[in-house]
Amino acid sequence: MPGEAEARFSSRSIRSFVLRQGRMSVAQQRHMEETFPKVSIPYRVAALDLDAAFGRQAPKIVEIGFGMGETTAKIAAALPDKDFLGIEVHGPGVGSLCKLIADDGLANLRIMQHDAVEVLRDMIPEGALAGVHVFFPDPWHKKRHHKRRIIQPDFVALIASRLAPGGYLHCATDWEEYAQWMMEILSAEPALENTADGFAPRPDYRPLTKFENRGLKLGHGVWDLVFRKRG
Repeated sequence: MPGEAEARFSSRSIRSFVLRQGRMSVAQQRHMEETFPKVSIPYRVAALDLDAAFGRQAPKIVEIGFGMGETTAKIAAALPDKDFLGIEVHGPGVGSLCKLIADDGLANLRIMQHDAVEVLRDMIPEGALAGVHVFFPDPWHKKRHHKRRIIQPDFVALIASRLAPGGYLHCATDWEEYAQWMMEILSAEPALENTADGFAPRPDYRPLTKFENRGLKLGHGVWDLVFRKRG
């Protein structure tokens, strides 16, 4: 059952997330039962035919850690010519995005409730993706927890291998120290090149979240990084 999320995650020594399922609303639970089976892709150790999963040929973009799904749904609605695979472990967020998919009739969006590292490693073919989004991941701000940050050299190399030539990796954070960490790691990946001279302006396709808008009004910074696959 979708609520039994722990069963979806095979063992890995260091995770970039803590499985805090939280309490689902009635609507989220209903859409986990009704919508999730229609739009979800189960994890398995086998290459995923992305065109078959979406029923068409179109550029494929993965979003890692979509939270409650508002941004993911808005981007998918604004870019109907592209297909989006959202990956998230937390049940309420998955239920929330299921509701948005049903309410907005989003045919170009699928969900996986699993560890993104394992999904990219085991299911996404090399060179298959037009883009990868990593928006506002947990900064794990204590130094002893930095090893839990999802942006690590090995994972960035894995992402780069799944991008088609010219495909992009777009990261965003509101934690300045993590932004610098991301810049160092992405700049050190030989398969990627920065599309900007340093941090990038926010691309039009990434909408401002309510949280981000509130932070900007308080003078908090937000940093976007957009790197492109060479070749």
